[in-house]
Amino acid sequence: MFPEYRDLITKLKTSDHHFTRLFDQHNRLDQEIQNMENRVVTATHEQIEQLKKEKLHLKDQLYSILKKADAEANRA
Repeated sequence: MFPEYRDLITKLKTSDHHFTRLFDQHNRLDQEIQNMENRVVTATHEQIEQLKKEKLHLKDQLYSILKKADAEANRA
């Protein structure tokens, strides 16, 4: 996810607790969705779709934080 921000992600994961929490939550949802899609965990199509929406919302939040941090770094 966001390979162009790999270094910034590493930095934010050590300095921004909110970013780290969102990042970890995104990864947990991703794993949960994979387990459901691979039938490791039973779920309805609607449950999977709801989790995908939550994951996308987290991804949008992460991207917003990354863009803001990147802009601030480029101003310095």
